[in-house]
Amino acid sequence: MPDPAAITGCIGLLLGGWRIVSVPNRWNWSNNRVCQSLYVNLPVTTAFITHRDCWRHDMGAHHPECPERLGAIQDRLIAAGLDLYLTYHDAPLADVEQLLRAHPQSYIDMLKANAPESGIVHLDPDTAMSPGTWQAALRAAGAGILATDLVMRKETPNAFCAVRPPGHHAESGRAMGFCFFNNIAVAVHHGLAAWGLKRIAIVDFDVHHGNGTEEIFAGDERVLMVGSFQHPFYPYCGTENPAANMCNVPLKAGTRGDVFRQMVTDVWLPRLRQFAPEMVYVSAGFDAHYEDDMASLGLVESDYGWVTEQIKAVAAASAQGRIVSILEGGYALSALARSVAAHIKVLAEL
Repeated sequence: MPDPAAITGCIGLLLGGWRIVSVPNRWNWSNNRVCQSLYVNLPVTTAFITHRDCWRHDMGAHHPECPERLGAIQDRLIAAGLDLYLTYHDAPLADVEQLLRAHPQSYIDMLKANAPESGIVHLDPDTAMSPGTWQAALRAAGAGILATDLVMRKETPNAFCAVRPPGHHAESGRAMGFCFFNNIAVAVHHGLAAWGLKRIAIVDFDVHHGNGTEEIFAGDERVLMVGSFQHPFYPYCGTENPAANMCNVPLKAGTRGDVFRQMVTDVWLPRLRQFAPEMVYVSAGFDAHYEDDMASLGLVESDYGWVTEQIKAVAAASAQGRIVSILEGGYALSALARSVAAHIKVLAEL
């Protein structure tokens, strides 16, 4: 019978890894045979990338984009038993060269200059910097870069980045909508520049239109973006003469899962299959959930699981299954956590 103390030590290492210790693979829990016997046979298919610095970005009391979002996700994955099946990685800091692919130097300098040593500095009424924001934003952008590298090196078929601040509203030269760097754009540009990918698809199912991602990639024939969003609603764009590589689908307030699924089947999937991407990135916002009072759509966890299945099928057909998913919105903590768990469960084929 295994030594109880050794088992306790293994569990402690596991929980330590979950609490944002870099764990590049399951063998790193411990070198002892008890830990190996506990974990070596678990099927690990999805990388989970985060960093404690992402908790240190704080836009003030009662702001919906709060550090507790990451805690809710962690707690749910543990409670659902999904944490054992993931590999954990610390998000690196994005460097300036990587950021410059999506943002000009003047914008990067402006953000850094506005990062306060104390208090809060507002860049717009909704988007503010605290002493922890600059580092958190670099980690959030760096997570997608690491995820891309892991997937392209075939160390994992897919990855989920549990990071904040989110990114899809950040334009090349403008912070807005809780976003500073456009995390998904930085990651996609890394895939194009560092790995020579020719066709990349972005799927954005956040309840708000990913205006920043559109602004950065509009007209870029290497990238197809398919997105849905409540309309009319913040940021009040996305419907006027989009570029040919933008497949924007506005949804009326009150839209529920059956209509969303039909839209995906009829509109998104034909475009994605025709494009045949070599990699799929997901702007994974979960604020279209019916419990999220930041908006007025009516999706539930099963809808997020279903759309993830469709994304996986597209990736399997043309992209060798390669998917990088990056957290965007989702502000009702319980609904967010349950929806992320449904998303990850499909990604990891559990």
